[in-house]
Parts: sequence; structure tokens; C-alpha cells
Amino acid sequence: MKETDKESCPFCCPDNVFLENDLALARYDKFPVSPGHVLIITRRHVSDFFDTTPEERVALQEMLDLAKTILDREYQPDGYNIGINCGVAAGQSVMHLHIHLIPRYTGDVENPLGGVRGVIPYKRAY
Repeated sequence: MKETDKESCPFCCPDNVFLENDLALARYDKFPVSPGHVLIITRRHVSDFFDTTPEERVALQEMLDLAKTILDREYQPDGYNIGINCGVAAGQSVMHLHIHLIPRYTGDVENPLGGVRGVIPYKRAY
């Protein structure tokens, strides 16, 4: 990876970090889809989940678990969606791995049936 790519990446030097370990960190999403929406980000500039090392995957899971504990206490959501966009075709807009931890609340959408299947709207109901 070229240094210029890293310099222009918004996740290589993130702000508002509230959790971190040696390989990953957590910060609130700047454009949240619900209150408490968190991004879990690798420290290493890597494009998607399938490029991570086993150690990074452990670190990411640790951040997910810790962030959920904080969100449970601070926001008391009724559920969660966890999502990773891998590649432009999947909707990835920042080419640095980040996991969305999205708190969900009863009534935040009319019918939540299908959950993450809603990324392709006509496939949501089954």
C-alpha cells in the first residue's frame, strides 16, 4: 500500500476512539443509522475481513464484545445488527475494514423481519 493511500484513509487516524487494543479500535459512527452506532476498525490498513490475520479477528471480536457491553449500559437497545461490507459491490465505501455494530430498538422500523437480508430489499421477506 502506498503511503498516500494511508494518509487519505479516514480510518487510519480515527478520532473519537473510545475503546482500543493492540490491533483494533472502536469509535462512534459519524453518520449513525441509530443511536450508539459503533465502528470496529483494524489498526492495520486492510481492505476487508477476508484479509485479516487470525490475531486481528480475535482483536476485532474483543472490541465487539466490549462495545456491546458499553452500548447495553448506555443505550439499552433491544437488539443489534452486525455488518461488514466487503468490496464495492457489497456497498463498501471506505476501503479499510470496519465492522458496524448497530443497536436496534423496538419500533425503529415498521417491520424488522429479515434483518440483514434487507441489504437486497426484495429478498428481505421470506
